[in-house]
Amino acid sequence: MTTTTTTATAAAGPAAMNVGVPQLCGGAGGGGGGRGRRRRPTDLRWARLLRLAVATRVVRLVWDQLLACSSCGGGGGRYRRLGPPPHGGDVMCPVPIEDDDGGGAGADPDAGEVEDVVGLKVSLLGDCQIGKTSFMVKYVGDDGEEQNGLQMTGLNLMDKTLAVRGARLAFNIWDVAGDSQSIDHVPIACKDAVAILFMFDLTSRCTLNNTIDWHERARKWNKTAIPILIGTKFDDFAQLPLEMQWTIVNEARAYARAMKATLFFSSATHNINVNKIFKFITAKLFNLPWTVERNLTVGEPIIDF
Repeated sequence: MTTTTTTATAAAGPAAMNVGVPQLCGGAGGGGGGRGRRRRPTDLRWARLLRLAVATRVVRLVWDQLLACSSCGGGGGRYRRLGPPPHGGDVMCPVPIEDDDGGGAGADPDAGEVEDVVGLKVSLLGDCQIGKTSFMVKYVGDDGEEQNGLQMTGLNLMDKTLAVRGARLAFNIWDVAGDSQSIDHVPIACKDAVAILFMFDLTSRCTLNNTIDWHERARKWNKTAIPILIGTKFDDFAQLPLEMQWTIVNEARAYARAMKATLFFSSATHNINVNKIFKFITAKLFNLPWTVERNLTVGEPIIDF
């Protein structure tokens, strides 16, 4: 009995091992168990592609999260988009500027609800009694709601704030009185200004001649501000004989070329080119797609550049 049992077990052993090989090799054919356990080249390529697909999906998810975080921040992002491009860098996203000379001048009633404020300092230089203060008050508004002024001897400061695409532009306007005692205010008025308006009375040629002196004083303290030459009181100038108008127009254009400035004729009384000048400054600072039309017709408000 003992011998028979041992022989049956020995005979069944190879058969049991042959049955177990296909199970371990996953259905591989004969030729030995070592060859059955090797991974085919197709399987290796498939595994690499699968890992690559997973890695790509993870990278995309992380990138989407970074974009979401950068776009849902507070007002700082809007402020950076509004800032002027340093050294010819990225240009700000275009902001439409309406080309009208209405009293609103781009003011936004919701400006007070916006947190970001970009301050733009603008200086007004010129002789006495040429209409600088009237020009500033016409732009800022004399209803007491939009202006926030500070007056001191020889210097008049006013602010005008307007909203642009979720941020506020605050024009800080510095009006320097034109007498000899006020010349000491030129350095502080011109320092850090983004634009300097050199103003003269269109009916007084001597005030035009004096803009050269004002320009030289201003450039000692600020060599980068946008220069603009402005002739005031166009409504009175239009009553002069055409020959005299023609002479003053040519002289003003020559002065503007010498200053490398844009020339505007304006009238605070009739709100001629007042708002347009500040729109021009805004477009110039932020590279906005808005330009003024050149007008050299004698008898009309001149715009030359």
